[in-house]
Amino acid sequence: MTAGDVREASAARTRRRTRLRRILGGRLALWAAFALVHAALVQLNLRAPGWPLGDVVWVYRAWAENAANGYVRMGIDVPWVYPILAFAPMTAALAFGSAWYGQTWLGIVVLLDALVFAILLGGRRLSRTRRLAAWWWVGFLALLGPIALGRIDAATVPIAIAGLLWAAGRPRVAAVLLTVGAWVKVWPAALLGALVIASRRRGDVTTVAIALSAGILGASLIAGSGLNALGFVAEQAGRGLQLEAPLALAWLWQIVGGNSAVRIIYDREILTFQIAGPGADVAAALTTPVMAVGVVIVVLLGIRAVRRGAPFGQLLPPLALAFVVVLLLANKVGSPQFVTWLAAPVVLGLVLRPRRFAVPALLAAGVALVTQLIYPYWYERLLMAHPVLVLALTVKVGLLVLLLAWSVRAVWQAGGHRVARLPADA
Repeated sequence: MTAGDVREASAARTRRRTRLRRILGGRLALWAAFALVHAALVQLNLRAPGWPLGDVVWVYRAWAENAANGYVRMGIDVPWVYPILAFAPMTAALAFGSAWYGQTWLGIVVLLDALVFAILLGGRRLSRTRRLAAWWWVGFLALLGPIALGRIDAATVPIAIAGLLWAAGRPRVAAVLLTVGAWVKVWPAALLGALVIASRRRGDVTTVAIALSAGILGASLIAGSGLNALGFVAEQAGRGLQLEAPLALAWLWQIVGGNSAVRIIYDREILTFQIAGPGADVAAALTTPVMAVGVVIVVLLGIRAVRRGAPFGQLLPPLALAFVVVLLLANKVGSPQFVTWLAAPVVLGLVLRPRRFAVPALLAAGVALVTQLIYPYWYERLLMAHPVLVLALTVKVGLLVLLLAWSVRAVWQAGGHRVARLPADA
């Protein structure tokens, strides 16, 4: 082969790589991947072992039907484990009748994801960072598996992503979205807190959040809820230590070691598997103050960074991630669907600072993969405290600890150098 042939072959390979990058970097490829992954997740929810759509079809549908038939309205007639707006998607899933409840639920979630995916891609020229964030989100959903669509959390994640994407340019709209999300499932309140700390328009954000929350509470009271509108606070506080909670690892390893005093039991009131054994109730009670301490520490770190002039785009993504991971690690529930929360701050981080967020993006992807290995396919073995599944859960918690360490360090570094303030007439 002559030198000319080598150069020609090299040029051909370069053209092929360029063509491939152009194809994968286009909107068509992204939307095709989005459709393929969501189609696969829908099929897994409907047919996968362990029936990951079980909570939707068994529990959510029963709640929605009871309300539709005038029996019991959860959160209004009786206390409920969820905030009141969680009933909106649950009721909407009855649109095509009870027999199609599961399919309608999945359709609603896919539609929400598609709307926010379009927002992420934008209407103008597709930027490299948004392209990267979109590919990561699609991959994250594939790694997480069917649980990414099959719980109430799935309805809040796209709302939270949209809120964070609009946080810089439209903070009031972001406040509306994150507040609505928090009244569906509490966790977006952490993102709202991060926005209040990081934004220069925190007064507007706070006013919108308070006014909208007051309106939601007022409508609930008019509907006859009374204190049941806030019943989710007491309902969560009364839970035991759930099987998948990070703190539960200490007792799961005791079961693996043969300690007969520790058992896994099913709570028929909360409909979850929990740990029963010496110290488990104390640990469950301690999770709330531990979470509060963790949140306060993150708040103080965020305030320090703001006071030292940390730029909004540099501070908000790691601050939001730190809040979310604290909620995950100090949680007495720890359900697998909680991992979906990681998508919102990571997507924002990849849009604003892709190189900086490469590490948390990889760690979050690892958490998603391990979560799918545990649930739904081998969840029954975790119920028996099989050593391999307990080890997998341990790896998941370890990755979350690394995520927390990274995010706390990033928030600290964001305020590491005091930025000189310009005079008012500059």
